[in-house]
Amino acid sequence: MTDTTLVHARVATMMPDGAPYGLIDDGAVAFDDGTIQWVGPAADLPDRFRDGLVEDLEGRLVTPALIDCHTHIVAGGDRAREFEMRLEGATYEEIARAGGGILSTVEATRAASEEELLKTALPRVDQLIGEGVATIEIKSGYGLDIDTELKMLRTARAIARHRGLRVRTSFLGAHAVPPDYAGRADAYVDAVCLPALDAAHGAGLADAVDGFCEGIAFSPQQIERVFTRAVDLGLPVKLHAEQLSNLGGAALAARYSALSADHLEYIDEAGIAAMASAGSTAVLLPGAFYTLRETRVPPIALFREHGVGMAVATDCNPGSSPVSSLLLCLNMACTLFRMTPEEALAGATREAAKALGLDDRTGVIDPGMRAELAVWDVQHPAELCYRIAFNPLHRRIVGDLS
Repeated sequence: MTDTTLVHARVATMMPDGAPYGLIDDGAVAFDDGTIQWVGPAADLPDRFRDGLVEDLEGRLVTPALIDCHTHIVAGGDRAREFEMRLEGATYEEIARAGGGILSTVEATRAASEEELLKTALPRVDQLIGEGVATIEIKSGYGLDIDTELKMLRTARAIARHRGLRVRTSFLGAHAVPPDYAGRADAYVDAVCLPALDAAHGAGLADAVDGFCEGIAFSPQQIERVFTRAVDLGLPVKLHAEQLSNLGGAALAARYSALSADHLEYIDEAGIAAMASAGSTAVLLPGAFYTLRETRVPPIALFREHGVGMAVATDCNPGSSPVSSLLLCLNMACTLFRMTPEEALAGATREAAKALGLDDRTGVIDPGMRAELAVWDVQHPAELCYRIAFNPLHRRIVGDLS
């Protein structure tokens, strides 16, 4: 990326101190070789930044490029019939126990080739890119056997090569218990999950380790076995926790200094305090809340009170959150969870970067950070949360996404 300076922009730096959104009304951003060199009022721009390419943004808004920090975007098949079943009154848990839910996607994903998985994932990825996203997290977890888990992670790595996008992968072998191990979750952990994790790490395919701690998935004791192996391998952990009940998953994740705990509708104050002590981010997933027609809202006020950072993500998956619009999820976070627009936008930038362990590289506009920016045809950052089914992206600016 060549030496470039953007001028006459409204710059939402998303730095946590100072003005709301870190907003600079008539600002400038200078970057060189993919790294931000200077940001501030355009009137104060040092002369040395006027020698290269200077672009007048004519008052457009500039934010950090968006980050979708929780997706299951690599998957086979669809679950439209389950959508109908939920409308007919079936619950998420009832569908899962009847062999639907995650397990129906497992069957389709096992049957698909890597080429087919890539082909079906790219349109969803392209929609996110078209909304200013430069980083996504992609989980495995629809294989539940060693070969398919690795196949999913290889496909996630291929997405990064095919698109101008940073991809962080999470090994999610502890997502569900496959039918051939029904009633034998510990045996599955021994025979499949831990060996698959070792293989994924050995092949350089996993950036983090995730799990689903819930009555229909894995107990805290089983998740702890997976996390212990992750720590031994030097991998950070994340956890789907307290989505349908409170098993103490978030507190367990915090004991392992988790990057994040995700969903969290049923978390209690003790779990939130544990997350605060560990510095773990709460990843909120309003698309799943909406799709499943849940009624218990994550305790936003308690997260604020304890200083737990809140990220917002799509949870893009075939069943519980068939959502590939991060902008829509920002609106949902405000309208359904009563987050402020500033909190929601921070949730898809600064806090999402923390949830992926990338806050030293991206998520804010500040000298030394990567030049990963989104330019919008709007005047105020709140418009990114306020509008529904409207994409005001003018363009994305990204350099080296390593």
